[in-house]
Amino acid sequence: MIHKKILITIILIFFAAAAAYSIYKIQNCNRNYGEKSGNKVNSKIDHQTEKKNINDNANQLNIAEDRIFTGGDLKYNTQSIPVLYYHSIDYEKGNELRIPKEKFREEMKFLRDNGYTTLTMNEFYNFLAYNKPIPKKSVVITLDDGYEDNYENAFPILKEFGFKATIFIITGAIDNEKNILTSSQLREMEHYGIDIESHTVNHDKLDKLTYNEQLSTLKNSKNFLEKLLGKRVNYIAYPYGEWNGDTVKAVKAAGYKLAFTTASGWANKNEGLYTLSRVYISANHKMEEFKRRLTNEKYNISN
Repeated sequence: MIHKKILITIILIFFAAAAAYSIYKIQNCNRNYGEKSGNKVNSKIDHQTEKKNINDNANQLNIAEDRIFTGGDLKYNTQSIPVLYYHSIDYEKGNELRIPKEKFREEMKFLRDNGYTTLTMNEFYNFLAYNKPIPKKSVVITLDDGYEDNYENAFPILKEFGFKATIFIITGAIDNEKNILTSSQLREMEHYGIDIESHTVNHDKLDKLTYNEQLSTLKNSKNFLEKLLGKRVNYIAYPYGEWNGDTVKAVKAAGYKLAFTTASGWANKNEGLYTLSRVYISANHKMEEFKRRLTNEKYNISN
């Protein structure tokens, strides 16, 4: 009789344990399913949020993709176009290199209102080197040295009108000198579609350097910007517009495709791709002079 009671007790304990284990498994499965479902929902929400952020950022960009111009009134590389060059976009009494932002905006508005197309450096290069057609009323906007006001004052105006532009930056001054563009500002502008290109390491007077010294500053500035911006740097403006025969050799050896001087005039392929002229824009120029330089290819030739 005692053995029978013990057997019944063991059987009851077994069934109780089995029931408890079954309940545990069911609860655990439900919890795991809930966690997995929650992860799927959270993952979906995170993905949608990330996608929205990317799209929102993309809507603010003006990525400098090369355009192909067809139809309409076009020009080819037998003709010249104006390459405007500025420096600082900020007022300073008596300094013609510093143009007030209101004056800069007035000039940009004139370009917009009169149907001008602003070119990227790649588009300008393809026009000169490969005869890719561009709109007849094309212009290139450049700013030398890399003043911080290019970001604070010029950049918002360029974005307002949807314009392309190029900044030639002194790489040794980046993050080192006051009132010069920082790495983060340069990356932001490049990401938007403003070309950031070379102006040597220390604003060097290239014609005063040996060939090897020229090659060094040309390569170093190029390599620095390529690492900073994650792109190829193919264009340069000579500081002070100074150059010599060794400069052209060094620029080619360093891997540049175009180089700009400060010689006054519209740019043309017949000048040579490494000695291109530009149109100087000064704070002292009235609006009529700006228009004359922009519309008259012979503006720099005396009667």
